Amino acid sequence: MDLPTLRVLVTGGTFDKEYHELEGRLFFKETHLAEMLKLGRSRIDLAVETLMLIDSLEMTDAHRERIVAACRAAPESRIVITHGTDTMEQTARALAAARIEKTIVLTGAMVPWTFGSSDGLFNLGSALAFAQALPPGCFVAMNGRCFDGRKVRKNRATGSFEAVG
Repeated sequence: MDLPTLRVLVTGGTFDKEYHELEGRLFFKETHLAEMLKLGRSRIDLAVETLMLIDSLEMTDAHRERIVAACRAAPESRIVITHGTDTMEQTARALAAARIEKTIVLTGAMVPWTFGSSDGLFNLGSALAFAQALPPGCFVAMNGRCFDGRKVRKNRATGSFEAVG
């Protein structure tokens, strides 16, 4: 049996948040990845693994170690990681420092999928395409752009990612 072309590791973030109307808060229930792939008419042979469903502001070094370990253990050589945008750059640097000989692309969303005006579907599609085309290394794919995972930051003033150094 052939291995899937690509693995998607789910970690949570805005991508998978839902809004509780009565309490006025965001929360996690389950990943929206299957629904997004169906809506996007994805034809990629992939495996999906949910590692955690947390806000990236709550992510610790132990969580990042779990992500690194999952990337190392994955039989696929191409990986997309859904991640919260607030600490995506920290996880990208941890993965780059781990020197895993695979193509790893992190992506996320600024607006929750359930809001209907999310950038998540576009970012997911871009990340899947970049993961299939790029050489081994760690990258961040947001808003149609791809960045070296060692040289990227979230610009909170503009709400976008940018290259640094």
